[in-house]
Amino acid sequence: MAHVTFIHGIGNKPNANTLHDIWLRNLAEGPEGLDLKLRGVTSSMVYWADVLYSEPDLNVAAYESAAASPIEETFANASTGVPAAESADETAFLVGVAAKIGGTLAATEAVEAIAPDRMQEGAAYERVPLPWPVKKIFLETFLRDVHHYLFNTQHSPRPGTTYRIQNEIRQRFVAALQAPVDDGPHIVVSHSLGTVIAYDCLKRVDDCARVNALVTIGSPLGLDEIQDKLQPGWTRADGFPSKKVSGSWSNVFDKLDPVCGFDPFLANDFKATGLAKLEDIEVSNKGAWRHSIVKYLRAPSFQKSLNEMLSL
Repeated sequence: MAHVTFIHGIGNKPNANTLHDIWLRNLAEGPEGLDLKLRGVTSSMVYWADVLYSEPDLNVAAYESAAASPIEETFANASTGVPAAESADETAFLVGVAAKIGGTLAATEAVEAIAPDRMQEGAAYERVPLPWPVKKIFLETFLRDVHHYLFNTQHSPRPGTTYRIQNEIRQRFVAALQAPVDDGPHIVVSHSLGTVIAYDCLKRVDDCARVNALVTIGSPLGLDEIQDKLQPGWTRADGFPSKKVSGSWSNVFDKLDPVCGFDPFLANDFKATGLAKLEDIEVSNKGAWRHSIVKYLRAPSFQKSLNEMLSL
């Protein structure tokens, strides 16, 4: 029996069971939809929002919404502030990532501004601008979450609980992959910062179990600042996690997704012994907020790719 291990991305989330159910239901949507339960495919969710956030997001409807701009509700009360830099290295990291993500947000708005012309050409763009305060909150959230993971920051999300962020999340991911899987492929499907976590563990954690395939969705792994923090281990010529991923790696992206839009193509940055091995798959998510996992899960080309992996 095949198994899919999901891992979510940045920001607060509904509780683990609810989040897992949301992913499964949206993956089953559409003509190419995959109902894993009907297919006899088991699945699990690597949940880590509680490591950074005090309690689950109760606004489940906003998180699952496929409307143009669910981010306005999702991040409305989630301001975290830019993390304090304690070294020149951290300062350079935060400034570099902020400039690239912020620039992609601005570029997205520029494309939206010419939407009427693009729409006439048949492109799937919609003019639904995001308010600047929402963009600011999103940027702060992204910087805080990715910084705390890559720099293994000590953090207390609630009184009496303290984590070393990278250590704790790595432990959860590795434990999830060690669970026994019956006959059939084991596939990791990751989103946003979850792609960095999955790659980090599969490439750099010796105790991590092998899987058959990897899917990264809306991934910031193309950013130089993030690649620099994946060393030792990552190199452009030998970045593919061949020791832990026995089969394929599919990277799914929307060019207007601010998390991955600065450099959405990963095939050139994660080669296997100098040769391109992973497949970059472009999708077009409608509306202003292109990073939504709900939209990605419903993308026919992603569903088709995952279906092929499950048939290994």
